[in-house]
Amino acid sequence: MRSPSPAARRAAAFVLALASLAPASWAVPPPAATSAAEWAERAADVRRRMEEVMGPLPGPADAARRAPPPVETLSEERAAGYLRRKIRYRPGGPEGAGDDAVPAWLLLPDLPAGSRAPAMLCLHQTTAVGKDEPAGLGGLPDLHYAHELAQRGWVCLVPDYPRFGEYRVPDTLEGTGYASGSMRAVWNNLRGVDLLVGLPEVDGERIGVIGHSLGGHNAIFTAAFDPRLRAVVSSCGFTPFPDYYGGDLAGWTSVTYMPRIRTAYGADPARVPFDFPEVIASLAPRGFYASAPERDDNFAVAGVRRAFAEAGPIYALLDAADRLTLATPDAAHTFPPAQRQEAYDWLERVLGGPAERESQR
Repeated sequence: MRSPSPAARRAAAFVLALASLAPASWAVPPPAATSAAEWAERAADVRRRMEEVMGPLPGPADAARRAPPPVETLSEERAAGYLRRKIRYRPGGPEGAGDDAVPAWLLLPDLPAGSRAPAMLCLHQTTAVGKDEPAGLGGLPDLHYAHELAQRGWVCLVPDYPRFGEYRVPDTLEGTGYASGSMRAVWNNLRGVDLLVGLPEVDGERIGVIGHSLGGHNAIFTAAFDPRLRAVVSSCGFTPFPDYYGGDLAGWTSVTYMPRIRTAYGADPARVPFDFPEVIASLAPRGFYASAPERDDNFAVAGVRRAFAEAGPIYALLDAADRLTLATPDAAHTFPPAQRQEAYDWLERVLGGPAERESQR
């Protein structure tokens, strides 16, 4: 890796100074480091502290030690420009999870024989229809991003989050081997990336993740544990814990998310041992795009701006400042058409889109 530029070093020094001034109400100081090697160690510690809250990753963190999961095809149907395949894949995991099976859509664009496409893991919001919404089969048209990406030539895997869509699991974590719904989803998603990498239609060097709301922070959490995800798009997906409803973290504490935020940390932002600014910084130098609407009443945009300000110097340190992008549309809790188009164009710049692939053949 290239040595940091003088500007990057100045940015890192600034954040080190900022960290020393962090208010006591912040559980986690701003991410800071003076070298790429130092940040690599700190990023590993970010993941360790995420596991303190979410529970441990239930399998090998190194993807090289995992084989693609068993997959069952349930049905296939043609859509405009792609094949929509309904599948179920078995992620494995803790013994208590039993013979777990994740329902998902696999969208395979019409491609020239023998070609490989970039791929996206597409994660849904909190909605009863689950995976059907990103796949364009229900829900809000502004959240049909898997359908839209498949029409642009991207392979898309669209899994259900536990307790949504067709993924019916008990409303308890007891006996499952998981400490949180968040970690169960992260593991399922990592196994989904294993599935994508194993497909002959997919270029395993060009995989990203996209999601809205629940899917937005699910995308961030998953990418923190999987470096194969080279680009991350989060719509209305986060704000730092002190900025979430004024620090009221009750919404994060159900079995769907992270119960330990309540049971171990008293739902107090000043006690939770990780926060979004450092998780975003841990993604560097990979691409990160966030759409944070000005009128989002769930994830305060002021906090998102602070998170970007704190993560930015780490991206600069790693000479990747141009891979960190924030859009703040005048909208509520949605993913407006203009921002979706901007995000898709950004993905094609960061990962190289299907058209670029064909031009290089």
